[in-house]
Amino acid sequence: MAVKTRRWKTLATERVYSTPIFDLHRRKSAHPHRGERNFYVLSAPGWVNIIPITPEGDVVLVRQYRHGISDFTLEIPGGMIDPQDPDPAQAARREMREECGYDSSIIIPLGQVHPNPAIQPNLCYLFFAPDVRKVGEPNSHLDSSEETEVELVRLTNIKQMIATGRITHALVITAFSFFDVYNPPPSR
Repeated sequence: MAVKTRRWKTLATERVYSTPIFDLHRRKSAHPHRGERNFYVLSAPGWVNIIPITPEGDVVLVRQYRHGISDFTLEIPGGMIDPQDPDPAQAARREMREECGYDSSIIIPLGQVHPNPAIQPNLCYLFFAPDVRKVGEPNSHLDSSEETEVELVRLTNIKQMIATGRITHALVITAFSFFDVYNPPPSR
């Protein structure tokens, strides 16, 4: 007879380390068949990613240095939802303006995903901004650790860039997958 899959019950949670971008928690949990165990969870705010596309069909990307891999990645604008952001869509708009200096009057939700549910409870909200226009310069001074450069790429080149490894950030690839699946109609 097969054993029915059961949820673990959280008995206690203790913050064991805190940083500006996440807290590390030790979670003591119990399972009716497996007993009690400690698990470690990285608690972080929600994240956002937004695909900005110009009226000419260019995607506004950000080349950004990432300390985790000690190299640059090519990404769409994105980041953490700040406490003062009224909602994820406004956080995505703020990140787009800060990181690349573009904006749109329309922000279309594409979906949401768990970045790494094995160790993180947060969500990443994905958006599309059609007909973006340059409204200013990027505000890279807001985070002194960010080293960025804006790059425009034809939307028709994105799949090839993912397939050849020019775009490797998993959440960026996920956003383009949602965009491809839902294929929002043009705003015109």
